[in-house]
Amino acid sequence: MTKYDYDLFVIGAGSGGVRAARLAAQLGLKVAVAEEDRPGGTCVLRGCVPKKFMVYASEVSEQVHYAQGFGWKDASTGAFDWNSFRTTNNAELDRLSQIYTANLVKAGVEVIAAHAAFKDEHHLILTTKQGGERVVSAKTILIAVGGWPFLPQHCPGVAEHGLTSNDMFNLPELPKSLAIVGGGYIAVEFAGIMHGLGVDVTLLYRGQKILRGFDDDVRDHLASEMALRGIKIRTQLDPVHLKKTDEGQKSQMLITMNDGSTMLADQVLYASGRKPKTEGLNLDAIGITPDVHGAIPVDSFSRTSHKHIYAIGDVTNRMNLTPVAIREAVAFVETAFKDNATAYDYENIPTAVFSQPQIGTVGLTEAEATEKGIAYDVYQTRFRSMKTAFIGGESRIYMKLIVDQKSDVVLGVHIVGGEAGEIIQIAGVAVKARLTKAQWDATCAVHPTAAEELVTLKDKRAV
Repeated sequence: MTKYDYDLFVIGAGSGGVRAARLAAQLGLKVAVAEEDRPGGTCVLRGCVPKKFMVYASEVSEQVHYAQGFGWKDASTGAFDWNSFRTTNNAELDRLSQIYTANLVKAGVEVIAAHAAFKDEHHLILTTKQGGERVVSAKTILIAVGGWPFLPQHCPGVAEHGLTSNDMFNLPELPKSLAIVGGGYIAVEFAGIMHGLGVDVTLLYRGQKILRGFDDDVRDHLASEMALRGIKIRTQLDPVHLKKTDEGQKSQMLITMNDGSTMLADQVLYASGRKPKTEGLNLDAIGITPDVHGAIPVDSFSRTSHKHIYAIGDVTNRMNLTPVAIREAVAFVETAFKDNATAYDYENIPTAVFSQPQIGTVGLTEAEATEKGIAYDVYQTRFRSMKTAFIGGESRIYMKLIVDQKSDVVLGVHIVGGEAGEIIQIAGVAVKARLTKAQWDATCAVHPTAAEELVTLKDKRAV
């Protein structure tokens, strides 16, 4: 029998890789994980966590506005200290990364600070930042390297001057104006964040509506709410050239659009997409070819074309969410080491977008229901919350249920408004359980809350 250095070797210490390594080590297996950065991955170091802290910071100005409306006349924000926030944010990320490392070590996992690449199907070349190199062998290998933002190649000047989402957490200073290129969840989240921190924000999107893939009513409602807050959204525009200019009091970016128009901004953030981070893995050595999106092809059990090599998380480009990567890790351990082949169920996964206002969504959109040939009813409402109405605000919450006409099962729930991310978690339980509209209606409302609207919707919208 061949003897290997490790029973399992994990490439990447993000959320999925860490969970898989810990669970496997707890089974008594010899496990190592290679990470060229700090443990934590996209979510902890350059995604969900630091971005949520930025959301909290950016919401304070609106909270002060509400406070004034509720009688706190002297309430004010004062000046926002970006350097102070950035320092505290980075310290918290360091703390969380250290917890990830400690949990790995406690479980018996060897943590190796190195870049891993394939030498062959069972051997990996580990290269440290100092240039040291060694080869290790593993019986089973898990690829969990995640994804990475990219800058488009068709626009001259982008490589020199464009920012990605990774750059936003450590800007030397906040710009006074920012152009954000893209219309997905990262783009709208950073638009809300930067606007809330006092930056003049313009969102540039080449499509007709932001948030492609979301329910159309959600897309429209969020766009109107963002505009109400003062964020400029310009659609069907795509930058074709960036260059620095000395127009005005300081150097700015001159952005030329595909329609010939131009605009100036201090900085340009490209939030137009992410791709699997497969470069440098030397996949050619094991005969694995990424698909057209750069993702590693896997079956429903996360296996590649080699039965002992698996891949989970964003590198597979299935559903790029941290909780999904963690569930895929659990399924991987069941499949690879517990003789219990397990495929994760991707149906009806609740998600949140921390735009301002937030989006919470689970289940089918109208377009998806139509595509599936499902006859459905729509129940929806737009209303001002008690808090907003009290101060005379115009912002509105939007809620929508999509219900199967034949079975009465609630197929989709879509919310735009404060705390939508919190509300959608429990709505996700109901949709996953395939509860009917009658069962929703039979649930007593919690009053006075915005969420009570979900169980009091009576009127169908004509479809």
